[in-house]
Amino acid sequence: MDLDERKLKILTAVIKNYLETGEPVGSRTISKYTDLNLSSATIRNEMSDLEELGYIIQPHTSAGRIPSDKGYRLYVDNLMNEKLDELEKREESLNRKEEFLIEKVDKVDTLLQNVAKLLADNTNYASLVSKPRYSQNRIKFMQVSKVDDHSLLLVMVMEGNNIRNKVLKVKATPDDKLLLTINVSLNTVMAGKDAEEISISTLSKLNSQISPDDEDIKKLMNDILISICELCAPDEDVEIYTSGANNIFKYPELSDKSKASEIISTFEAKEGLDLLLTEDDADAGIKVYIGNETPISSMKDCSVVTATYEFEDGVRGTIGIVGPKRMDYEKVVDNIKMIKRQLDDTFRKE
Repeated sequence: MDLDERKLKILTAVIKNYLETGEPVGSRTISKYTDLNLSSATIRNEMSDLEELGYIIQPHTSAGRIPSDKGYRLYVDNLMNEKLDELEKREESLNRKEEFLIEKVDKVDTLLQNVAKLLADNTNYASLVSKPRYSQNRIKFMQVSKVDDHSLLLVMVMEGNNIRNKVLKVKATPDDKLLLTINVSLNTVMAGKDAEEISISTLSKLNSQISPDDEDIKKLMNDILISICELCAPDEDVEIYTSGANNIFKYPELSDKSKASEIISTFEAKEGLDLLLTEDDADAGIKVYIGNETPISSMKDCSVVTATYEFEDGVRGTIGIVGPKRMDYEKVVDNIKMIKRQLDDTFRKE
């Protein structure tokens, strides 16, 4: 159900107070925090309703309330919209001291490592930055050509001019006429298809167009089809740069030894961090995962904010911040938008 204005203001006050203090929030605190001029008893009733609706929870008896994942989600989705609009207007006037760092670094690897450290230092949370990779897998063109009497070169050109190739060892190379037939069929069947859409039926259709009778040609076509499958396979794991994992210890709700060590181990091993990469959806803007929405089990008590930056057309990477659910969302969004814009501008200049 939609919250009325009073409940929304009380929920906002609970969240903002908890973000600042990390302590459960009571009705007396809210009565001083808002401009509602309501009694503590009335606020208690409203907070009880908010608890029943699942927006806040009481961590233990006689304690105040803290936001639930549902409460944070409402805050991020609705209440932050005004802040995002303000950030859009303020973008050009943001402090530019970080741009000096980006402009003075030549190697992409070093730049991304520095960006991860910059984000961790500026926010006091953990950060990750993925190396850009191709997100477009649509096939533009394919060609098989002779290298020598016993070798063929299979070349696959993807959108964004990403080129994949493989050398095939064969008993004997086909004559020019058969090679032409193979290339025409390859491009008739494969051009324009996304690599992930290539199926057995697609390859069968390609094979049927050649209609080989000779066993050697059948073997050759089988090798070509296997090589196409290998070239269509997803790229190897992307490199991810991390920083600030030890910042986790600064937040009591995450500093429990087992929780903190699990989160830090995830960062050090970088295992599963690829689940946060969002470069396939460049227009999605900033994404926020709260609590159980986070795809990594060790981060179920965290919030994760990510955004996509673009190296060039179809070549994208991800920026991410990981912190407690009571993170300063406005500050995090501010930093991510600034870094995203600067990375976009820097790479496009190059």
